[in-house]
Amino acid sequence: MSQLTKALAGLCAFLAVLVLAVWLLNIRGNSLIESPLAATSTVERGAYLAQVGNCAGCHTARGAKAYAGGLAIGTPFGSVYASNLTPDTATGLGGWTRAEFWRAMHHGRSKDGRLLYPAFPYTSYTLITREDSDALFVYLKSLPAVRQANTPPTLRFPYDSQLALAVWRTLFFRPGSYQADATQSTDWNRGAYLTEGLGHCSACHAARNALGATDGLNLAGGLIPVQNWYAPSLVAPHEAGLQAWRIEDIKALFKTGMTAQASVNGPMAEVVLGSTQHWRDDDLTAMAVYLKALPASTPARPPALAGQTTEHGSKLYEQHCSACHGDDGKGVPNAYPALAGNRAVVMPQAANLVQMTLNGGYAPATAGNPRPFGMPPFVLVLNDSDTAAVLTHIRSSWGNQAGSVSAFDVGRIRDNGAK
Repeated sequence: MSQLTKALAGLCAFLAVLVLAVWLLNIRGNSLIESPLAATSTVERGAYLAQVGNCAGCHTARGAKAYAGGLAIGTPFGSVYASNLTPDTATGLGGWTRAEFWRAMHHGRSKDGRLLYPAFPYTSYTLITREDSDALFVYLKSLPAVRQANTPPTLRFPYDSQLALAVWRTLFFRPGSYQADATQSTDWNRGAYLTEGLGHCSACHAARNALGATDGLNLAGGLIPVQNWYAPSLVAPHEAGLQAWRIEDIKALFKTGMTAQASVNGPMAEVVLGSTQHWRDDDLTAMAVYLKALPASTPARPPALAGQTTEHGSKLYEQHCSACHGDDGKGVPNAYPALAGNRAVVMPQAANLVQMTLNGGYAPATAGNPRPFGMPPFVLVLNDSDTAAVLTHIRSSWGNQAGSVSAFDVGRIRDNGAK
C-alpha cells in the first residue's frame, strides 16, 4: 500500500469517527419524555415565567400580534426569524405536546426533531425545570391562536445546514439542569437559576467566538452581534459589576430602569420594559443577591489611557450637551445622568456612548419612572469627527480618564445603523 493510499485511508477513518461522534452527541434528546402535569404548572405561573424570560420581546414583531413570531433576529451569519408561539394548529404550537415543548427548551429540537438554531437560547433554557417548562407551555396554549406562517431563516452557506448545526452543537452545547450550590443561600441559588436559565443573561453579557458561541456563563461582557451595543461586564466593577451596590439599589435599577448611580438604555431598556419591572420582589431580591456576589474580575479602578481633549470637542459639548449634563458634567438628579465619574462613560468599550449620541434614546417607561427623560439623536447634527471630538472631551474631563474615540469608531457604528 502506497503512502498516499495509507494517508487517504487514515483520513477516511478519522472522518468516519468524527461523523459518528457528531451523530452520537446529537441524538441525545431525540426521544420524548412524558410526565404528569404538576399542580403548580398553571397559566398564571406560566404567564409570569414568560415575562421573566421576556419571551414576547423576541416572539412579537413590531405592530403584530403578541407571540405570533416573525421578528428578524440578526446574526453575523444571516437572519433567523422568531417562531409563532400561539396555539394555532397549522403555524403555532397547537399541535405540540408538553413533551415536545420540553424537548425544544431542554435539547433545542423542534416538534419534528430538527435541530434549532441557538438564536433561540436553549443553551440557557436547558437549565430550567420541567415544571417551569410545562407552566410556560400551558400559558402559551391559553393565548388566542394567530394564523401566521413562520419565516424560514436566511443564513449563508454552510450555516444554513443541519450538518453545520450538528457540528456546532457537538462543540458548544451540552443539555443540563440547574444544580443548586449547597454552600450558598436560597436567594443566591434562586438568583443563579433565574440569571443563568430563563433570564439568559449570558446571551448578551458574555463574549462570543467566531462561530457565535458564548464563553460559558462568565458574564464578562461582550459586543452584541449586529446591533453594535456593548453589554458590559457584570463581574468587572469598572463596567457594570454590582459588587459594591446595595441590594435595594440593584432591585431599583431592574424595577424602574433608573437609580442615582445609573440608568439603563438600549437593549437593556427593552429588558427592563418587557421583563424585570414585572418580576416579583422576592425574585428581584434573589437576582440582586446573586449578581452582587459574583466574584470581581478586576480592580475597581483599573488604569486607563487618557484621551486627548480638544478645543473643538469642548465647544461642541458647550453647544449641545451642557444644557442638560451641566458645565461640570454633574447632570441633573432623576433626569439627566452625570457624565463625571460615570463608569458607562469611561468604559474601555465606547460603542454605547456612540450609539446614544447618534441615535438618542430613553430609559424604559416603568411604573416607578413612567415619564423618563430622554437623549435626543445627533445623527444629523454631528458628523463622525464631531462626534468623536465631543465624546473624547467627555471621556477626558472632570476627572474622567478614558481612551479617545476616533472618527473611524463612530463611522463604523453609523454605517451599521444605516443598513
